[in-house]
Amino acid sequence: MFHTKTGAAGLSILSNSLLVLIKIVVGVLSGSVSIVAEAIHSGFDLIAAGIAYFSLRIAGRPADREHPFGHGKVENISGTIEAALIFAAAAFIIYESVARIISGAEVEYVTAAIAVMAVSLLVNVFVSRHLLRIARETDSIALEADGRHLSTDVYTSLGVLLGLALVHFTGLNILDPIVALGVALYILKMAYDLIRRAFPPLMDVRLPREDESLIESIVRERSGEVVALRGLRTRKAGSERYIELTLAVARDASVERAHALCDQLEDAIGSRLPNAHVTIHIEPCDEECDECPAECPPDQQVPGP
Repeated sequence: MFHTKTGAAGLSILSNSLLVLIKIVVGVLSGSVSIVAEAIHSGFDLIAAGIAYFSLRIAGRPADREHPFGHGKVENISGTIEAALIFAAAAFIIYESVARIISGAEVEYVTAAIAVMAVSLLVNVFVSRHLLRIARETDSIALEADGRHLSTDVYTSLGVLLGLALVHFTGLNILDPIVALGVALYILKMAYDLIRRAFPPLMDVRLPREDESLIESIVRERSGEVVALRGLRTRKAGSERYIELTLAVARDASVERAHALCDQLEDAIGSRLPNAHVTIHIEPCDEECDECPAECPPDQQVPGP
């Protein structure tokens, strides 16, 4: 899994490096602000891909004395930094586009510019799909962030491609910075979505409600042994899920029986929630109930009054 993640991140670095070089050359020669905007966007994506690569290498390290819960949150830090970079790229593109609209500029070598954007579109379709597939398989926020970056390139490249085609057929050069503005607005939307996903785990926000409901249902399946679920705390670091349960069991349940129950619950939760680290605290039931849901062995039942 670890090598699969870093391999995907390495592919992203390679593809972005090539696209940045091509877009800068053609953007400068043609004078197209939309291609320059795309080059800047791809440049930030290259930086983001590098951040994702090194964050995945760090996140893949096992827990140690200084980091007993592992290094998974590095992925969330990476995703947050990448979102900030996208915001910065969008702001620069907006500035350049408005300046071009005010001052005016001609777009040259339109055919070459269209060819570059077509190649960029095809490369980004392939690489972004690959990254997002690996991100789903490994539950990696860093790879998802990188994949989303490239998926924005797919749509923005298509927008720039259409804009250049309009410039070519109509001769209206002002369409080029207008398209660049549209690219910038779309990038801002993607950055906002990314930061909403990457940042909350840094504040130890609980797992999604559907995950917690699944945990609760697994506990209810052991209702013959668990009297009550008294506490549930969850959080996520990268792809790792941390789950703490406090369970009440029959007061005379043996240590061996309680330990076996914990093992069964840990296995059941781990089989349905990947990368789950489960900690269970067992408490004896301190209530007097006429009908206890727990099924105590005959020799361990609480004597009646």
